[in-house]
Amino acid sequence: MPITTCVFDAYGTLFDVAAAAREAAKEPAFAAIADTWPQLAEHWRLKQLQYSWLRAVTGAHDDFWQVTQEGLDWSLEKLGVADDPALRERLLALYWELQAFAEVPAMLRALKDGGLNTAILSNGSPAMLDGAVQSAGISDLLDVSLSVESVGVFKPHASVYDLVGQHYGCAKGEVLFVSSNGWDAAAATGYGFTTAWVNRGGDPVDRLPWKPAHQLRDLSGIPALAGL
Repeated sequence: MPITTCVFDAYGTLFDVAAAAREAAKEPAFAAIADTWPQLAEHWRLKQLQYSWLRAVTGAHDDFWQVTQEGLDWSLEKLGVADDPALRERLLALYWELQAFAEVPAMLRALKDGGLNTAILSNGSPAMLDGAVQSAGISDLLDVSLSVESVGVFKPHASVYDLVGQHYGCAKGEVLFVSSNGWDAAAATGYGFTTAWVNRGGDPVDRLPWKPAHQLRDLSGIPALAGL
């Protein structure tokens, strides 16, 4: 079945989530993380995801902005800088200004020029996603940002993946789903999407019942996978 619809996870896939810590670390006021910002970024992302999974399985849903703050607070304490409210405030502000990875605009433009649907499907709240899309300057290259807030549970719950068919009226086999999270791409494979895992770090494949159909180092190869 030909691909008609390309759907992207947002954070870590289209948008560089390490950028907030990296940019803050360049500022003289936050020299405390000049050497440890990579660890801060890694802890922050991992806790953000872990808290989303725990909220999903326990039914204790809250929006992704709350989870993002909680993950940051744990990470700051882990690195011994939890007593710097200005650092916390700056990191959270920068999270609303994440830039897209360098290849994203041209990749999305190729998909749109090829007549394909393009969308975000993300744990992010609508406000967060709008901020990221606007900051990255790619709003004209995306049809819609679909947020888990409309179903009240985080990925990889199947009701999140349902949002694509509900919006576009397309069959699962028409969808190429792209994520930088191996577990997300794997779950989407189990759901019935064609999937691509953007494995920028060269990580091992997750030991799950399903595997991503394709594996790439960046997003530049997505138009070819979509048949363009």
